[in-house]
Amino acid sequence: MQFLWKYVDDLVGKGLEITIILELLFYASATFVALAAPLAVLLSSLMTFGSLGERYEIIAMKSAGISLRKLIFSLSLFSILIAGSSFLFADNFAPKAYYKLKKLIRNIQDQKPTLTIEEGTFYSGFDNYIIRVGKKDRNNTDIYDILLFDHSKYRGNTTFTYAKKGKMQMTDDKMFMIFYLYDGFYWDENANQESYEKNPLFRSTFSEQYKRIDISSFQFERTSDDFFSKGYQALSNNEIKQLIDTTMITIRQQNNDIYTIFLNSCYYLNHYFYLDSIQTNPSDIKGLPYEKLSRNEKAEVIDKVLRLKNDFKNGFNNNREYNQYNYTNLASYYAEWYKKYVYAVACIVFFFIGAPLGSIIRKGGIGVPLVITVAFFTAFFFLTIFGEKIAKGGAVPVWFGMWLSTLILIPICAFLTYQASVDSALLSSEELYKKIQQLNPKKLFTRKKNESPTTHP
Repeated sequence: MQFLWKYVDDLVGKGLEITIILELLFYASATFVALAAPLAVLLSSLMTFGSLGERYEIIAMKSAGISLRKLIFSLSLFSILIAGSSFLFADNFAPKAYYKLKKLIRNIQDQKPTLTIEEGTFYSGFDNYIIRVGKKDRNNTDIYDILLFDHSKYRGNTTFTYAKKGKMQMTDDKMFMIFYLYDGFYWDENANQESYEKNPLFRSTFSEQYKRIDISSFQFERTSDDFFSKGYQALSNNEIKQLIDTTMITIRQQNNDIYTIFLNSCYYLNHYFYLDSIQTNPSDIKGLPYEKLSRNEKAEVIDKVLRLKNDFKNGFNNNREYNQYNYTNLASYYAEWYKKYVYAVACIVFFFIGAPLGSIIRKGGIGVPLVITVAFFTAFFFLTIFGEKIAKGGAVPVWFGMWLSTLILIPICAFLTYQASVDSALLSSEELYKKIQQLNPKKLFTRKKNESPTTHP
């Protein structure tokens, strides 16, 4: 739903075929698999173990000698298999689907809105033409009171055609729109630019005329794969690793360039300043001390030092900005590289949350498990986005920001697994209901008659 609302303005009014929309949804769904897998594991484990606990099947298994740890261990192998499959899908298929999705969205955005000429409105969807139809029959072919402006000369509304009635038809290949116009006149204020003083205006009447307008731009066209460059979201982890290595080499080269710029500037920062114009003998590089130079030579030396200082400052700032840009890209590459592992590990983490929690609350069905699933997954999604933002911003290391959600959820996994293994009723819905019934809210607001109020010094 978030994807549809994000691109609804680009989809509505384009006259797209149902196959294109289904293809768009297919690629979008493929990019959501890695994120949906942990959610599916959490919900299914909660429903399964909640149903087993609600029907006392877990108690029957324990009485038969099958402990909850053995039951969880056997299904944990399946969750590991799901995690591995999710990682392989996210590393191999999801990047290709993301690339296809972005390319298809760009093609749809470049697509012109569908050809709809309404009565009494000026339609400017045609290239170099604006048309107004006063009235249109139900067959969408016969039109009346037609005003057609020609802007192909790029001189404004100086050329137009008026007709009392006409017909509009689209060619079979849908490449041209043909207007058959009857009983009208043609007006052109720039008919002959060479003899404009003699012929400033051209006006003619006609009984029948037709206009052919190119509408090929309204057709949906797919661009080639080479037209779009791949972003880091459309790369596998091996390709991202190569991109990281290339960026690191660029950063090291930029750091070396900063040292080179600084060392080249240090030549004029010692207590002797050398002037090129004074060095008459190339073999003699001793030069003259600054104190022995004339006023003009000193001014020339100072001016050269200031220019060198400004060059060093500008070069240093440019290198710093370029390095900052590279470090930002590097953080994004690492974040995308870690994200695939985070979502895969989240499948295992959510299983060890859902299975123990389902056996404790003992509620099956779709109601309670769905509420708990939404709560945990919302927290996980928020922590993942928050960690990614602070990691890309440089506040924390990238690995810490990306694994933040997992590090917070692992203690919860351990706590719930321990509570379930010792048959704890800490989170049991029946025990919580009993405790709520035992509470008497009136005791919080009333005192016993034989008690005196407490006095304070």
